[in-house]
Amino acid sequence: MTRRLTRSSDKMIAGVCAGIAEHFGWDPTIVRVAFVLISILSAAFPGILVYIILWIVMPDINERRYY
Repeated sequence: MTRRLTRSSDKMIAGVCAGIAEHFGWDPTIVRVAFVLISILSAAFPGILVYIILWIVMPDINERRYY
């Protein structure tokens, strides 16, 4: 059974970065810092847009369903 990518309950804003970190077994702080740095270096707009899209697309961990 494969693990699905979900938003985490360890949230700063929406749990997107923490969910990605949990999925890959990384430290959430490192993922958050990397995301902010990449967003700043790319003029911030694409990073914010990607975050909002992931917030909408990724299900919350509490809403996860097993089939």
